[in-house]
Amino acid sequence: MFFIAPLINLYGGHIILIVAAIVPAFFLLRFIYRQDRLEPEPHSMIKNLVLMGIVSTFIAVMCERLGSIILNLFFKEANTLYNFILYFFVVGLSEEASKYIVLKRTTWNASEFNCKFDGVVYAVTVSLGFALWENIEYVLMYGFSTALIRAVTAVPGHACFGVFMGVWYGLAKRCELRGDASTSRTCRILAIAMPAVIHGCYDFIATMENAASTAIFVGFVAVMFLVCYAVVKKLSANDEYL
Repeated sequence: MFFIAPLINLYGGHIILIVAAIVPAFFLLRFIYRQDRLEPEPHSMIKNLVLMGIVSTFIAVMCERLGSIILNLFFKEANTLYNFILYFFVVGLSEEASKYIVLKRTTWNASEFNCKFDGVVYAVTVSLGFALWENIEYVLMYGFSTALIRAVTAVPGHACFGVFMGVWYGLAKRCELRGDASTSRTCRILAIAMPAVIHGCYDFIATMENAASTAIFVGFVAVMFLVCYAVVKKLSANDEYL
């Protein structure tokens, strides 16, 4: 992809790890782009959204650091309440709100945003840009085994969060164009809240420490993947102009 060369120059000695980190996001991005059958988005917009997704990782890091500082002032670490607040409000909300900020700034007034399914394409693309950069950082730190695990969990997980964001984001745009500003505003709120809640559930369950935690996590991820796949296929098949 268009940003691989700079990464190779920067991390030339870790080319295999970088490729392993990028490939899952690339294939998911290709999948979601091919579902946009009514009026595919220009490649320039897709590239820009991937870059904006990378930018959103830096916004999220700043928000998470500030949130963690505040959280530590009032709660002790390593207990259920602390983890709940951390993963739902600090991590989940920070990351999904950061994605949404760059998503709306880049696409809301774009002339290309003229189909219902566009919202899903845009949100998933931003989320995969976020996941791609995050994945590179994790894989360079922890190695190839981490790339394999994240290829079937975290990267598609971010894509799923993007699906939930994109569904409400597309509805918000449709309502706005039809003059229903109040419903549009509600949908934009849900475009942040829904993926933040699901993201929080994902992280919270992943960090549970009991005998059933692995089974619960696998079940949660499987259901999330299946639901998102069904939603994408249905919205793609029933896409229409706004």
